[in-house]
Formats: sequence, structure tokens, C-alpha cells
Amino acid sequence: MSRSGFASKSYQTRGLVLRTHKLGEADRIITLLTPKGIVRAVAKGVRRTSSRLGATLEPFMEVEALLVMGRNLDIVSQAQLRNSYGHLLVADYPSYTVANAMAEIAEKLLEAEGDSTQQQYRLFHGAIALLSKQRVDSGAVLDSYILRALSVAGWAPSFTDCVNCGKPGPHQAVHIQLGGVVCPDCRPSGSLSPHPITIEYLQALLEGNWAVAAEAGPRARKQAADIVANYLQWHLERAVNSLRLVERN
Repeated sequence: MSRSGFASKSYQTRGLVLRTHKLGEADRIITLLTPKGIVRAVAKGVRRTSSRLGATLEPFMEVEALLVMGRNLDIVSQAQLRNSYGHLLVADYPSYTVANAMAEIAEKLLEAEGDSTQQQYRLFHGAIALLSKQRVDSGAVLDSYILRALSVAGWAPSFTDCVNCGKPGPHQAVHIQLGGVVCPDCRPSGSLSPHPITIEYLQALLEGNWAVAAEAGPRARKQAADIVANYLQWHLERAVNSLRLVERN
């Protein structure tokens, strides 16, 4: 192939490895989250012990990759490691399960809503980086990521003003289908009545206010996790299988 032909069919991108699948005896299919969306590419020979790319193209590594466009799948030509988040996450099982859940959610959201890829990339990158530092409860990172990712996708919840009439809060009821808190006048049947601290905690997660979030107790965290999971399923209209594997503190 000529140099000009190669250049016209190759491209460089930054990306985070979401997952990998074995292909044949020595290859892998790599799923990358990039600022322009999801990319699936073949990394040839990476399962051989002599491969220099094998350790680089592992889940939750941030890489700078050179790819060649293919008919069905692109091909990874080169990959340079930028951040080895994966090495830190695999050492802590709760964090690793959370990372896998976030990866599945990111894929599903970009399949459903593809107009916010750069924002989703930055949000996922920030969540993975924070998770790898293990300074914040992994369950809180997950729930915050879900709420903020849904907001970026156009489904922002409200835990302050009534989602139906806009009346300023605080309010004591939450309605999943409406997308947040409801005032007494707007409260429909089927609304939840979480503890007021749970609602404050949900707002802190939505804002990424970790100082406030850290003050919430186990009851508020459990109630909030259930609300967030139900809100996610309502909008995705399907379950996120990896959420069932997440270990909560």
C-alpha cells in the first residue's frame, strides 16, 4: 500500500478501553470509548507473550491509538499508554465491578443517544480516574456517574425543584418516571418517600459534591442506589447486567 493510501485510511484517536474479546488464537477485539464515540477494532497478535501491545490494550487503560479503517472492524496499528487506570482497578474488586458497570452504561447510552459523545467521554474518563484513586466510595462514584451521564444524554433529574410544576424545594417525594422530586400538590400515586438525607445525597451526587456525599449514612446510600438504578432502567428500557455484580460498602 502506498504512503498516501495508508494515510487516507488511518486515523489517530485517544480512547479508553471498555472491554476486550478473544478472536482466533492470538487476536482480540478491542472496544474503545473515544471522544467521537464507540470504536471496535482488532488488535492482532496481542495475546502472544511477545506482544508489546497486550498490556496496553487492557480494560480501563487510556491510550493514544493509531487505527486503520476496515470493512467491518478497524485494526489497531499502534497504541501508546497514557494512563494505566486498569492496573489500579483490577487490584480492588469493588472498584473493578463498578468500572465494568460504568463501561456497560456508557455503551448503552451512546447507542441510544449519540449527540453528546465528547461530553460522555470526558465524564467517563473523569469517573474512571476518580475511581482508580480509591478516595471516594466506589458506589457513590457509580451513582454519581449514572446521574450525570443521564443528564448529559438529556435526562437530567431534579432533586431540588418539583419536576412537574417547578415549585422550589425541598420536597419529600420522588417519582422515578417524572424524573425527580415532586411537591405535595403534584405528587402522583407510586411516588417514593425516601429520607430527606437521601434526597440531599442524590443532589450531592448529581453535582459531584463529594464533601456532602461523604456525610451520608448506609441507609441514604442504599435508598439512593435503588432510586438511581430504577431511573437508569426507566430511560434505557433494559437492565444493565453488570450492576448485579457491584459490591456496595
